Amino acid sequence: MSTPASTEDPVAALVARLPHKFRRPELVLHALTHRSAADPKNRMLDSNERLEFVGDRVLALIMAEWLAERFPQEREGDLGKRLAALVAQDSLAKVAAKIGVAAALRIPANEERSGVRNRASVLSDAVEALLGAIYMDGGLEPARVLIRREWADLLESSARPPVSPKTRLQEWSLGRGLGLPEYVLVSTAGPSHAPVFTVRVLAGGQDAEATGESKRAAEQAAAEKLLRVLGA
Repeated sequence: MSTPASTEDPVAALVARLPHKFRRPELVLHALTHRSAADPKNRMLDSNERLEFVGDRVLALIMAEWLAERFPQEREGDLGKRLAALVAQDSLAKVAAKIGVAAALRIPANEERSGVRNRASVLSDAVEALLGAIYMDGGLEPARVLIRREWADLLESSARPPVSPKTRLQEWSLGRGLGLPEYVLVSTAGPSHAPVFTVRVLAGGQDAEATGESKRAAEQAAAEKLLRVLGA
């Protein structure tokens, strides 16, 4: 006997997971509107990009506050490494998966085929937009509650401050007197709202190439790949 498909509204399901009851529920829909679903006649201002801009700052502030509280013996540089990892695209995409952002996104049917809905960059932007919406509707406290709940495992997952592949490769190269690694943008493909960047990195007489949804993501992936080649 087959199980009937769920008829639950994905937006309602997402809202139910948020620690805030919206006085202006239209902010949620605004936060979930990908730019491909925005109205060109309105200069795309109904997309979630403006709320993402706000949410990015809200996340950084609350996370900095939390890290200073949680790691009172760490210097600014180590706190900065932790902050960079916790607000990075990968971390945001993991939170998006936990709270069900992908299913709730407003994306045109013609964009579904390109896989926009499940792109890490799109999901991370939507999480930031949701934080922006929560802040605009209820202030810092409900945003703080959500961040401390959903980022707790990520924050506690590393006893030592994380080091990015780019930083590790730089330290490897400089430590051998080889100078800084060189990153070259090979190509950029895809539409403006779903680009794919290809980057090549050269260090230690070796090179590696990788792709990513942003230039930074491609650089990190290329650095990680080259570190494996170098056995570092």
